[in-house]
Amino acid sequence: MDYQGIIIEESLNNCVIMQELMIINIQIEKVTEKSETPWLDKWTMDTVIIKENEMDKYAKKLSQLIDIQHCSNWYCDFKNEKFHYVVFYNKVFKLERYSKEDYEQMRSYAISIGLPEYQLPKFMEV
Repeated sequence: MDYQGIIIEESLNNCVIMQELMIINIQIEKVTEKSETPWLDKWTMDTVIIKENEMDKYAKKLSQLIDIQHCSNWYCDFKNEKFHYVVFYNKVFKLERYSKEDYEQMRSYAISIGLPEYQLPKFMEV
């Protein structure tokens, strides 16, 4: 089961990795005050597919590429029917989609690094 997720190009300190990924959609969103990224004027959101057997490798690579120069709370996430990867700088959570406890641990970490709660993935019974 392949993974699908969104990577905000502006969240990476180097976008070369995007050439390796299968991008199925690109959406450009104007930054608002609610986005909490005043140094940017837009977010380029790439929807990507990552093969199941490559997900661990790409999660690790992406965790090293997340830009922490402006803020330390960017993340990207990828799901299939069974698992949900949430990738922060130097930290990767592989959540079981049916485990509320996994989501609570990830959300607690994310809030501790300054992510707004409304931007975080939520546990949804599958």
